[in-house]
Amino acid sequence: MRTPIIAGNWKMFKTVAEATALVREMRHDLNEIDGVEKVLCPPFTALAAVAELLRPSPIKLGAQDMHWEEKGAFTGEVSSLMLQELCQYVIIGHSERRQYFGETDETVNRKCKSALTHGLLPIVCVGENLAQNEAGQTEAFVSSQVKAALQGLTSAQAQTLVIAYEPIWAIGTGKAATGAGANAVIGLTIRGALASLYGEATAQAVRIQYGGSVTPENIAEFMTQPEIDGALVGGASLVAAKFVSIVRQASAAKATR
Repeated sequence: MRTPIIAGNWKMFKTVAEATALVREMRHDLNEIDGVEKVLCPPFTALAAVAELLRPSPIKLGAQDMHWEEKGAFTGEVSSLMLQELCQYVIIGHSERRQYFGETDETVNRKCKSALTHGLLPIVCVGENLAQNEAGQTEAFVSSQVKAALQGLTSAQAQTLVIAYEPIWAIGTGKAATGAGANAVIGLTIRGALASLYGEATAQAVRIQYGGSVTPENIAEFMTQPEIDGALVGGASLVAAKFVSIVRQASAAKATR
């Protein structure tokens, strides 16, 4: 059985002081919840401080982005070589990076390869926008994103990463996809793309999250779906009680599947 994974993407929120206060507020409760992998993804500035608070702890740490080169004249960038001392995970290809900062399928692929080379596990984001969804292009678009992101990776490498299905029309809008709808895209489209690349065994081994307006009120709807292995949580991960509730419900849902 695939171990559920709940990751909190804090985006551009929380100073170092605020980040450490948030971790202290929810660290004990998260440590008490079994059966779910927990990942916190604060801003770069807070990674070192949060890493210290999580030692020793089963809670994992993730970065929100990275450059594909190990080092060089790339002012403002952070490499996998720098992150490997602090993190276990890194978010790659988030729609906000694609929309505002020129992320492409090619750069997503290069970042995935660099992350895996240096022992970081990518959380690879894919998802269609509202126009594509309404035009019936979800399957073709999302499938192409998956195949491009994983191009050149081995089956063994693919099985270590996480894919996050985040329909762009649901991110930060309060309009989440339905559990059944997300389950269908993940089970048919994303696992279908993985199967075409690596075979059915690998497709069934990869963990796939849902992301997009995830809250304590709707997490159970997603986690009771057989193809959904967790959530990439945005705004709700910034409130300790909400994030703990999401993780706790994910754990309870796993027990019933």
